[in-house]
Amino acid sequence: MRKWLYLALLLPALWISCGDDDSIVPEPEEEGIDWNEAADLSSMSLANSFWNAEQKWFYYDNNGKADWNYWPQAHALDVLTDAWLRTNDNRYRAYFDNWYEGVKARNGNTFENDFYDDMEWIALATLRVWQETNDPKFKEATLQLWEYIKTGWNDNAGGGITWKKGMEWSKNACSNGPACILAARLYQEFGDETYKEWALKIYNWEKSTLVNMNNGMVYDHINSETGEIKKDWVFTYNQGTFIGSAVELYKIFNEKAYLNDAVLVADYTTSSLTNNSVLKSEGTGDGGLFKGIFIRYFTDLIFQDRLDASARKRYVQFIRYNAETLWTQGTTKPAILFGPNWTVKPGSVTGLPEQLSGCMLIEAAALLQNEGLITQ
Repeated sequence: MRKWLYLALLLPALWISCGDDDSIVPEPEEEGIDWNEAADLSSMSLANSFWNAEQKWFYYDNNGKADWNYWPQAHALDVLTDAWLRTNDNRYRAYFDNWYEGVKARNGNTFENDFYDDMEWIALATLRVWQETNDPKFKEATLQLWEYIKTGWNDNAGGGITWKKGMEWSKNACSNGPACILAARLYQEFGDETYKEWALKIYNWEKSTLVNMNNGMVYDHINSETGEIKKDWVFTYNQGTFIGSAVELYKIFNEKAYLNDAVLVADYTTSSLTNNSVLKSEGTGDGGLFKGIFIRYFTDLIFQDRLDASARKRYVQFIRYNAETLWTQGTTKPAILFGPNWTVKPGSVTGLPEQLSGCMLIEAAALLQNEGLITQ
């Protein structure tokens, strides 16, 4: 994922405003949205409007733009998995084998990549598919990727997995948060203690190096050659993967301290990376995917048994308000297209990353509805 150019262009528009007080989410104004129906429409739009049936991977936009971008393919598979688990509709399941064949072929007949974070996203998606289908090729892909991902760890800046092969000096939140989640889930699935050790090692490094434990900001990266930490690059997906890491370790150890870490980061995100209680636009391209990743792991936090009831209520209301805003203000219908700003309709063409974030938000609302946390 070529983030550096993107971030350099995007940075002036993304100074973090800590003065916004968005901690109180407005009460929902829209009643009667069936989130299952909305999720069906959004996820089928992804499947129908972005899928490259000939080459078996997802186009870069709904207009057939064939630019190849590896990491959104993982999140597209995740959304299809969400939809399949929610509906048991084999229309979604039918994409899995084709995705495996097409994405692997387009990536040079391998899932390996020079960007460690990209491989981590693929591994997290293939692990989910294997857990739900028991198809051994997805398990094999996950474990092979993990063996390669581990080689990204070095002692520069005290540890951490590097962002890109050949750039061992750059230690990024985006290459460590997902790696911790993956290692923790592999431990929970297979019971091998080395996975747990890796998860702890990665988590402790990221927390001590890139997380401001006074306010919940997750910094983007540290340059081990200069010691500089990019404290003005704070993005929702890094916030989300740290939350996901803390939640996975909470599941393993049942220690409230991990839940407290997740809550600190969640509270910062929902109060400071928002405009009028809606997650801010982080641009198109790579940034279009950031909010959806936050929503995925933020939603998982809601379901943890020892989360304070007041926090759970506040977080559910936050997702509902964001979903209602997107559905009523930011969705081009009947095509069901989402853009980078959840308060503005994107028009007739939108990118895969932005579409995926919207799909993840609507699927999250449907999940909360099905679990009785959101009512129509």
